[in-house]
Amino acid sequence: MQDWRDQLPEAALTYIEGRRLDEVECIVADLAGVARGKAMPAGKFATQTRFYLPNSIFQQTITGDWADIEGRPFTEPDMILTPDFSTASAAPWTADYTLQVIHDVFDQQGEMVPTAPRNVLKRIVALYNDRGWIPIVAPEMEFFLVARNTNPSEPVQPPMGRSGRRAAARQAYSLSAVDEYGPVIDDIYDFAEAQGLEIDGILQEGGAGQVELNLRHGDPVKLADEIFYFKRLIREAAMRHECYATFMAKPIEHEPGSAMHIHHSVVDATTGLNIFSNADGSESPAFLHFIAGLQTHMPSVVALLAPYVNSYRRYVPDFAAPINLLWGRDNRTTGLRVPVSEPEARRVENRLAGMDCNPYLGIAASLACGYLGLIEGQDPRPEFTGDAYSGDEDIPRNVAEALDLFEAASPMRDILGEEFCTVYSAVKELEYKQFLQVISPWEREHLLLNV
Repeated sequence: MQDWRDQLPEAALTYIEGRRLDEVECIVADLAGVARGKAMPAGKFATQTRFYLPNSIFQQTITGDWADIEGRPFTEPDMILTPDFSTASAAPWTADYTLQVIHDVFDQQGEMVPTAPRNVLKRIVALYNDRGWIPIVAPEMEFFLVARNTNPSEPVQPPMGRSGRRAAARQAYSLSAVDEYGPVIDDIYDFAEAQGLEIDGILQEGGAGQVELNLRHGDPVKLADEIFYFKRLIREAAMRHECYATFMAKPIEHEPGSAMHIHHSVVDATTGLNIFSNADGSESPAFLHFIAGLQTHMPSVVALLAPYVNSYRRYVPDFAAPINLLWGRDNRTTGLRVPVSEPEARRVENRLAGMDCNPYLGIAASLACGYLGLIEGQDPRPEFTGDAYSGDEDIPRNVAEALDLFEAASPMRDILGEEFCTVYSAVKELEYKQFLQVISPWEREHLLLNV
């Protein structure tokens, strides 16, 4: 027992110090970012070195069905899971003392399973490392706190605040608005501290009950792990206070959607310097090449950044989400924004990804675009200095269009991995077909008696 505990991070050790650890959750993220795995008594976990799950968990749709993959029989062979003890984290909302541990996923030959989202991100990071680069990301998480919605036929409503009124919209950056659901925020802070997760800041966004949580910059895999954990802890905090937390891209009509903005920079592994800046502090060619890669290749990975039919409801002019891939300095209307910063912190913010995307895949896709830009050495289109909502739309508008681009993007499929891309497309196509079988309230209201 002591041997594996010696490998735990400080926060996990602090959480279980002087206490009887009851359970360990062995988890991985599926294609949707849902935690899959198994829980076991801590004593049982201590005697195991590996665990097993069927590879079918990466063929499962958000509705729980399984996609068929052409040429691959559905035999569900076991994968081998090994704990990454650096990810061990408290589950402070449970009734007993529980740790959760993210596991690495291998096949029975000891090779990384190419369809595991965490492995896809590791694959992209390795491409940077092979070039002597270290990619750095800083994600921003947006989400809504909403009233409990036990009937999916009913529209989602903002939560009731401590004032007895429902949370109001158009209160961006208002501290009073955040205070309306302060008990939920307090639990988010407490859970994060117990888990050893660092929050850079929390603020009220523009939607009713919409919150933004900022994370510090760092290693892409570590930050994706943290988002994976944060989604779960935020949901649990909300449930304690009779409301839901949702990471849907667009949960409430006439309100802004929720994004996962990703800030990117790249460091030279030898010098430790930001390759986006020259020695004199000016913008380097690599900085412009990275932006060009995002502009050129982002349409082909929108299927990863906007994975559901609801995702495309975000991309509406003047609703705080981009409709194209124009870039600009300190311009929040563009899809690619260059924030104000010192030369050593020069970075590009990708504003396209929705908060409903799998964090491993969203970050991997964005980094892959930038990587191709660095390799290809092209320059971006001229900087846009006006209101980008007045520009033409140049991103896919629905799941079918996004999947068509994804399936035709040879350079992107090569670096993400062909097997992963094939499985991902099959899962998303099945989800879309299932959606098309559902008749919406809009159709019943306007078509039933009028056409």
